[in-house]
Amino acid sequence: MNLAGLSWRYLWSRPLQTCLNLLLMVLGLASASLVLLTSAQIEAGLERDLAGIDVVVGAKGSPMQLILAGVFHLDVPPGNVPLADVLALAEHPMVAQVIPLSMGDTLRGYRIVGSSEAYLSLYGARVAQGSVWGAPMQAVLGARVAADTGLGVGATFNSSHGLGQGGAEHGELPYRVSGVLAPCACVLDRLVVTATESVWQLHEKGTALSEEDRKLMEAEREVTLALVRYRTPLAAVSFPRHVNSSTPMQAAAPALEVTRLLSMVGVGTQVLQAMAAVLLLTSALGLFIALWSSVREREPDLAMLRMLGASPWRVASLVVCEASWLALMASLMGLALGHGLTSLVGFMLEAQRSVSLSGLVLVPAEALAVLTVWLLALLAAGLPARVAYRVDVSQLLESR
Repeated sequence: MNLAGLSWRYLWSRPLQTCLNLLLMVLGLASASLVLLTSAQIEAGLERDLAGIDVVVGAKGSPMQLILAGVFHLDVPPGNVPLADVLALAEHPMVAQVIPLSMGDTLRGYRIVGSSEAYLSLYGARVAQGSVWGAPMQAVLGARVAADTGLGVGATFNSSHGLGQGGAEHGELPYRVSGVLAPCACVLDRLVVTATESVWQLHEKGTALSEEDRKLMEAEREVTLALVRYRTPLAAVSFPRHVNSSTPMQAAAPALEVTRLLSMVGVGTQVLQAMAAVLLLTSALGLFIALWSSVREREPDLAMLRMLGASPWRVASLVVCEASWLALMASLMGLALGHGLTSLVGFMLEAQRSVSLSGLVLVPAEALAVLTVWLLALLAAGLPARVAYRVDVSQLLESR
């Protein structure tokens, strides 16, 4: 007796019940897979983008906004701060490095960031084509920016004013692409990085009314924010307090704000996980009812199998095989749907110049979700299999 073939035929003898149970299992596993893939990739991306940044210093306002704008480039910065105040931070005995960032323009929705080569070194960036800028108005493109815009080394482009799409172009002073960065799976992939002097030069030339006005603007130069790395971990206790109380700026700790962010996002994640659990439990209950009723209906067939020499264990295995077929199909289809949905979400986020998500990655926690599907299927088959095991052939023959 071919258990696999016979159980497959038994399973599809009730197509509506089978499809319903399969649909619930697939949706439950796909939801769990989507949550696991997105949360794992977002958390890993946040950790990569934090790199060696201990604190972000910028204009007073929301610390969360400052972190999202300065580290992840997902929000609008609260304002600018004087360059002199930022440079003064480098003289603090507890500060090892200060990396100023200047923002305000974009290239087809991708942000242009004025900084120094230290910003590239912070993420271990490597130039795949060309070289790093050697003069103002030269820029390097992140891997995603280069792929999306089609710009290469030597090409020129005009920046657009503002951090959103549709701003007025600065056509009077174009940038030239000096290099393209290799993919790093970090925030640099979706940035255009140039010298800070480029940002100053572009805006001073566009707004200065005279040479005297230009010199005045040069003396009062500002930056958007600064990324600070501590010399000692003890600085985390006193340095933010020093900035917040003794300067017109604020200091925001990325680790603290990211923890708050993940806790807020975690609420939605828990809701989706609860929905996935409900779907899986509902499918397990439906499978139990379907197997129980089918065993009761099939008692004459099971008795005939026993008369033909099938052992009680073999008859019970038919029920377990039905549940296993369903779990196998749900596992394959659920994972495929979960990864497909993740790719769709990643495509939508990429269109918004946001974080990167891929459906082509595997998360170890998905194995636990698949194992849960199999355990629920086998538990649902437990009692029906026991009934099939205890089928009394003599009573069935007497009743006939």
